Amino acid sequence: MVPHEQDHTSRRDWLKTIALGGAAAMTSHVAQAAPTAPAPAARRIPIAVSTYSYWHFQEKKYPIENVIEDAARLGFDGVEILHRQMDNETVPYMNKLKRLAFDNGLSLPLLSIHQSFVQPKPEDRKKDIEHTLKCINLATQMGIPAIRMNTGSWRTVKRDANYYKDGKEPPIQGFTDQDAIKWCIESMQECLAAAEKAGVVLAIENHWGLSSNIDYLLEIYKPLASSPAMGMNVDTGNFVGDPYPQFERLAPYATIVQAKTYYGGGHYYDLDLDYKRIAGILRKANFKGYVSLEMEGKEDPATAVPKSLKVLREALS
Repeated sequence: MVPHEQDHTSRRDWLKTIALGGAAAMTSHVAQAAPTAPAPAARRIPIAVSTYSYWHFQEKKYPIENVIEDAARLGFDGVEILHRQMDNETVPYMNKLKRLAFDNGLSLPLLSIHQSFVQPKPEDRKKDIEHTLKCINLATQMGIPAIRMNTGSWRTVKRDANYYKDGKEPPIQGFTDQDAIKWCIESMQECLAAAEKAGVVLAIENHWGLSSNIDYLLEIYKPLASSPAMGMNVDTGNFVGDPYPQFERLAPYATIVQAKTYYGGGHYYDLDLDYKRIAGILRKANFKGYVSLEMEGKEDPATAVPKSLKVLREALS
């Protein structure tokens, strides 16, 4: 190689070395400066309060408007409306509730209604289907996305303390529980057709009667689960026997959860529920929906509801 070519090659190698070194330095700087991905924040489960917490079917109804205002003051995220507690079903009244909730920064996640499909006569089941269809329209008017549904019961035994311990209720003579399961599925299918059009979820609940048997409840739910309007409302207080294994079975299907408390002693029965354990089951099931408080105790709601909210917040946070 001639001298000037050697000088040229050396200079070229020197420039190449400098360029590579600079690139490496820049890459190292960028790598050091790149922010690390933040750890995902723990999601806060929203907590609603049922208007039922303030009114346990006494003669004088507790105004839903007062519940909404109290819920906002206490820091709830929403209000579940008990249909039987509504003052009326007029559009102005429903619009008033919807606007009051909106003005107070609250959602209305659930309309709790009553019906029974455990009725041998088709015309009797039809009445409760029509009632449900009417309530779908009420929910739509109020902007409520879900309705609590019941299976119903045979009503062959007295609802006393013993009933709430074992939930046993023999069928009407000449019929079986399998007949009732069939009626529930068929009746729910009719209701779901309307609910799908309205965009309202029908959340079937473990609400005594036929649904006291968790196997029966799932036997009704699973054939209907393919409907986008089918859901499940799991009530922490409505289990016969040890609640936790049963709650764990239903949690993966839960659309919404109702959380019972019994300050001052329950009106029907008492339970001492471990909400930290329940919260763990919900987390394991990846539950992300609303938990709605149902304070069913005899203590004044003015003190019992805030105490209940504190328990739920601490457990679910």
